[in-house]
Amino acid sequence: MPSVDQLQKLLAASPADAFLLYAIAQEYAKSGDHVKAIEFYDRAIAVAPDDGYTYFHKARSLGAIGRTEAQVGALKAGVNAAKRSSDAKALGELQAVLDELE
Repeated sequence: MPSVDQLQKLLAASPADAFLLYAIAQEYAKSGDHVKAIEFYDRAIAVAPDDGYTYFHKARSLGAIGRTEAQVGALKAGVNAAKRSSDAKALGELQAVLDELE
């Protein structure tokens, strides 16, 4: 996977690229910078609101920093996104985590 710096350079050329935004978020999450990851997950969601996995990973970052209420909200939004996009796999994974938290 390219570094965050490399991804940021690509993003400068395509600021509305949901995949690049998601990839940057994933890199920040992997490094433990969940606040920055959430920022990029939110930007990716703004561009591609029907991608359930972006909500799933945003929820993981929220959980990692102890924001359980926001985590549940992200999971619920992800369930709705997965339903809109008819993504049964994402829906199942989002719902499973949500069921554990509720």
